[in-house]
Amino acid sequence: MAPYESDDTRDTERAGAPHARRRKAARYVVPVAVVGVAAATIGLVPALADSGDPDLPKITAQQLIEKIAKSDVEQLSGTVRISTDLGLPDLGGLADGLVSGGGKGGDGSSADPSAKLTELASGTHTLRVATDGPDRQKISLIESAAEYSIVHNGKDLWGYDSKSDEVYHSTVPQQGKEHRDQAPATPKDFADEALKSVDDTTSVTVDGTARVAGRDAYRLVIKPRHASGTTVGVISIAVDAKTGMPLKFTLTPAAGGAAVVDAGFTRISFAEPAASTFRFTPPKGAKVTEGEDARAGEHSLPSGGFPKGLLPSPGVAGGGTAKDGMKVLGTGWNSIATFDTGVRGGIPASSGQGALSGFLGSLGDQVSGKFGKGTVFSTRLINALITDDGKVYAGAVTKDALVKAANAAQ
Repeated sequence: MAPYESDDTRDTERAGAPHARRRKAARYVVPVAVVGVAAATIGLVPALADSGDPDLPKITAQQLIEKIAKSDVEQLSGTVRISTDLGLPDLGGLADGLVSGGGKGGDGSSADPSAKLTELASGTHTLRVATDGPDRQKISLIESAAEYSIVHNGKDLWGYDSKSDEVYHSTVPQQGKEHRDQAPATPKDFADEALKSVDDTTSVTVDGTARVAGRDAYRLVIKPRHASGTTVGVISIAVDAKTGMPLKFTLTPAAGGAAVVDAGFTRISFAEPAASTFRFTPPKGAKVTEGEDARAGEHSLPSGGFPKGLLPSPGVAGGGTAKDGMKVLGTGWNSIATFDTGVRGGIPASSGQGALSGFLGSLGDQVSGKFGKGTVFSTRLINALITDDGKVYAGAVTKDALVKAANAAQ
């Protein structure tokens, strides 16, 4: 079996555990996803599935990847559990302040998806999801005494926060399957992003079978091969044997320990959801905020996914330039995204700048080199270097790799 604990036994044990413009440097202090690790080719290590429970026909890694690519599931409903452990400190009330100060839109609505879904960056969360084609999705974030829902129905996008009784509304272009190019959140979304990172420095194998949400599944295991600079250890994807849809995604860092991201269905049905699932009328008395029309892909919800902003998509292959002026240095698992924020002077000192700067100062490590001086902010997966002249270097790589990249860019 895979050297990796993401099976249903572990799920049971952990079920009760408590997840285009320049932006200011502070917005990139705590990245929450792999940045810039896309590659153009796929290098596979052929492997046959081991015997296990359930007993499924043998399949190679390449065949399983092709099965994922051909999966055409457009109707489903179910429950997803997402756990994120980036090793960040407990922010307490400061987290709310950071969101209200930088995560909300200009209207300040607590129901704005770009603000609410930042909560998924840490801890464990339960989601109810439903999809009926590319233009109808609903996701509900279940909290202890409240519920937050996003409903996408045709051109309308609704966000509703029952705790504050606020509603956010905007419109999105109806572009059918073009909505699928989104940031990852469901197991399928995470898997799609991980597979973009596969290149000839990657080992891809099928390592046994599993039962996930009552479904038979193959275990696809992805590992960087001879990539000492990356913080990525092992990625495991449970793929539904019948439909080819990823049911569970787990990423363990190179340093070991608990998974950084563990997202999986605990219940799933491929039956057509009721049409009423996607109808929404603001409750009487609720505060309704009309947002600006969303650009294509900004807030649409593909196949049960989430609005952009929670997890940035990879850029381009090493050495290229991505959207918004972002450039990607290096290739494969050692890729580093870099861009210029336009903000000079580095991160504010911790004294005299309030809670935000004190928090930033407590996380960062001061570094220097040919590039000058800067601050490195680290998590268990993503590290980011913000230089005093406003440049950012970020990726699923070590601190030393960031400093080396910044020096080489001079």
